[in-house]
Amino acid sequence: MSVLEVSDLRVELERSGIDIVDGVTFSIDEGELVGLVGESGSGKTTIGVALLGEVRRGARIARGKVVIDGIDVLELAPRALRAMRGPTVAYIPQDPSTALNPALRIRAQLSEMLEVHDPSCSPEDRRERIRAALGEVELPRDDAFLDRYTHQLSGGQQQRVAIAMAFILRPLVIVLDEPTTGLDVSTQAQVLATVRELCDKHRVAALYISHDLAVVANIAARVIVAYAGRVVELAERQSLFERPMHPYTRQLLASIPTVSERRRLNPIPGQAPVPGERASGCAFAPRCPHAIEACSERNPPVIELAGHVVRCGRARDLATSSIAHEILGPSADPLGRDPILTVEGLSAFYGDDQILYDVDLTLYRGECLALVGGSGSGKTTLSQSMIGLLASWRGTIRYKGEELPTRARARSDTVRRELQYIFQSPYSSLNPRRTIGESVGVLLEQFTDYGAREIRRRVAEALDRVSLPARYATRYPYQLSGGERQRVAIARALISEPEVLICDEITSALDVSVQASIVQLIDDLQRERDLTLLFVTHNLALVRTIANRVVVLNDGRVVETGLSAEVLDRPQDVYTRALIDDTPEVAAAAS
Repeated sequence: MSVLEVSDLRVELERSGIDIVDGVTFSIDEGELVGLVGESGSGKTTIGVALLGEVRRGARIARGKVVIDGIDVLELAPRALRAMRGPTVAYIPQDPSTALNPALRIRAQLSEMLEVHDPSCSPEDRRERIRAALGEVELPRDDAFLDRYTHQLSGGQQQRVAIAMAFILRPLVIVLDEPTTGLDVSTQAQVLATVRELCDKHRVAALYISHDLAVVANIAARVIVAYAGRVVELAERQSLFERPMHPYTRQLLASIPTVSERRRLNPIPGQAPVPGERASGCAFAPRCPHAIEACSERNPPVIELAGHVVRCGRARDLATSSIAHEILGPSADPLGRDPILTVEGLSAFYGDDQILYDVDLTLYRGECLALVGGSGSGKTTLSQSMIGLLASWRGTIRYKGEELPTRARARSDTVRRELQYIFQSPYSSLNPRRTIGESVGVLLEQFTDYGAREIRRRVAEALDRVSLPARYATRYPYQLSGGERQRVAIARALISEPEVLICDEITSALDVSVQASIVQLIDDLQRERDLTLLFVTHNLALVRTIANRVVVLNDGRVVETGLSAEVLDRPQDVYTRALIDDTPEVAAAAS
């Protein structure tokens, strides 16, 4: 029985009438979890929040129906709409900090949900329901936990509290907007299992929004694929992943790395069009390897074929063809090369808390070494100690045989130029008040005596090296997508001609196609310039693709190290095996 029915939904910009999403139609049954996937800008979040009768500032819902349990949400008066949000349809955002109030204790935030939406609930019943809700998401139910503030919880705990807040009112529909993005694989697996169990237990209809197709393959019963504000494919999970029929879906699947084998990743060329810049005819045609002249002349038809709803004029031609993955051989063994950066007996501290315990690590010239582990394992602490951003450590770090001071400012200009760091978030690592050209050129101003003209020339070269046009130098970060910002961060690090590049989770929040393009870029740069890379990640599938060797950290200690293929195929430590088991795989889930 369908609890949610969306038909012909159109959301457009108020001033221009240009559509953000259009013609969106789907339904979700009681207890069913449906995945919604697509690149950034495909309209996923716009569709998700429209289920609550909400749109972003400057937009409006121009047409369509969103019917929940027989009531059209879009026809409700503002007061009735507000009353419906929570008890009838709930929303879990990507960043739990936006759902949780940092000034309130966890107890107060959960209690407030019941006080506002269920005022007849007695104080005693509220206490019982709060404790029951925390138990369902496998969080402590004692007073000590309830008295904590948001900042006293880990990222996984914050997300579980946000899930408890959504489920505590027993809604009919829940929208989950990328709730596991940025979590390590073990925490992600636990959160996904919790969501799946709660939806089944309480018969909740759920829309799970994600750019990670491997996650969706492990949790969803059906999958919706969105592109440029349109639903381009909708099918049962197994059918979609075994026999994708839309070229866009096929291209996304070709961009996904896997733990089980080392594949060449094939990023989708170009970028998804923004509203107002979509080509006539099929919006995907400019990027589609199967496009013919007719694709650009008229909108593609919506057809139903073998259980798939597909918006593509060439779907019948592609229905029987499989996706060819190019399997690569194992990465080269770098142990015969000279060491360039070594860490010996490094122990690091935050105040009185010890984070790292006698860590030893060697980077060989020209290799890519992956540093993996869950949240709190010490990956970022180790990498930032190596670059000189953290000073509370003891031990020895040597670069080209020279022992380095703890702080970056005490190191020579040569060392600071040759050792570069790329942060996880391109949103916070770029100064919003500086143009892209100013951000990229800052190292040249610091380490060279080049004039303004030469700096501009080299900035243009650096942008070209990461496949960005020179005109981007005059833009500001807010004018770029997440993938473009990450390319800018890479260009900024490369412009000083470094010998060692430390990449801290630089693909964790990127779409699979953008991730593939960044990995391809780094791989090309490494081969062209013999760069040495420390690739910090919790994504073991990427480790298989990009790294020569891998070091596994757990609770601040190295528990395993070796060639990537050996560690991933024959893990020796129980923690490494758990990480591999928790990594979602499309092939395993779709079969």
